[in-house]
Parts: sequence; structure tokens; C-alpha cells
Amino acid sequence: MAAAPSGPDGENGTGGTGGTGTGASPEPEAPGRSQIFATVVDTFLEKLVEAGSYPRFAHCYQGFSSLRPEVLRSLHRQFLTQLQSCIREEIQEVKTEGNLELLFNSLDKIVEEAKDQEEPAWRPSGIPEEDIQSSLIPYLLKHRAFLRKFLKEKEEENRNIAGMVLAGRERIAELRELIRARRNSWQDLGKEREELLGMFRKIPGMPQGVSAPSPGIHPFP
Repeated sequence: MAAAPSGPDGENGTGGTGGTGTGASPEPEAPGRSQIFATVVDTFLEKLVEAGSYPRFAHCYQGFSSLRPEVLRSLHRQFLTQLQSCIREEIQEVKTEGNLELLFNSLDKIVEEAKDQEEPAWRPSGIPEEDIQSSLIPYLLKHRAFLRKFLKEKEEENRNIAGMVLAGRERIAELRELIRARRNSWQDLGKEREELLGMFRKIPGMPQGVSAPSPGIHPFP
């Protein structure tokens, strides 16, 4: 009896290069928190529908259920539909007001980034004083470094302003000295003019009522 052919599709074949691989299929991604929240809401509504089944609903209206059962079933369906719709609307309002969608995505991102961290996450030691110090001291040190940097910048700025003020005072002192020198020169010039007038008055034949010309101009034509 002939043996069954071996090949990629044969029952006794090894598959050759096209046989079944040994690699494992990739693991499905874990659902995000937003998806988990939606699943919880759906599960809650399913449990709510089960708890509000028609037999329990009809038990509360036994007289009416025996007279018009089809009407009571219609009322029961409408009641469940409106109840689920109201609950979904309320939950959606809570999600919108609390911005839960963004918070869920942020938590998923934090968890995803934490997977690459080799150091263990912080956990309370059970001693409140040590926990407060371990969390508060790094913040205070960082704040102190910021204040020192700010203080250094302000001190440098104050030194620059002080240098500008000192330069301005020196310039003012130079201008005062220049004004004093000009004033002294004008005073000396006035004294020389008075001396010249006195000399002109002593010249024979010079009318007494004639004033001497200004300095620098020859008195005679």
C-alpha cells in the first residue's frame, strides 16, 4: 500500500519551510481605563435589566397584568429603555464635567511610561514623619535653589544699576566742576573789564562819560 504523500499540506508532512512557526502570537493590548469604564457601565446596566425583569415588574401590578399583559409588557420595555438612557446621560455628564476621558488617557500614559522604569515606585513607609520629609525635602531644596538663582540675578542687576548710578554721579560732578570753572572765568573776565575801564578813565583827554570798548577791541580808530 502506497504511503501518504508528505508535503506542506499532507498529514504526515513537516511543512518544510512553510510549516507552522514556533513564534508566539503577540499578546493583545490591555484595554484602556476609558474602555474599562464603559464596560463597567454596560455591565451595570445589564445587571439592572436583570434585576428589573418583567416577572418582578408584573408582580407589582398583578391586577393590571392579568387584564392587559401586552400593555404591561410594553410599559416595562419603555421603562427599561428610558431608565438606561437616563443613566447613560447622567454618566456622560459626569464624564464631561470631570473631564474623565482626558484623565483616563493620562493615567494610561503614566502607566505605560512607568513600565520602562527600573526603580521601584515610591511607597509609604508607615512613618508619617519620614514620608513627609522624603516628599517635602526635595521640593524645598528645589525651591531653595530657585530662590538662590533668583537672588543672584537680582544682585547682579543691582550691581549694574549701582554702577550706572555711580557713573551718573561722576558725570554730574564733572559738569558741576565745568560750570564752576566757567563761572570763575566769567568773573575773572569781569574783573579785567573793570580794570580796563579804570585805565581808560585815567588817560588824558578821554571823556569821562565815554565807556571803554569791550575787551578785545582797540579803543582808538
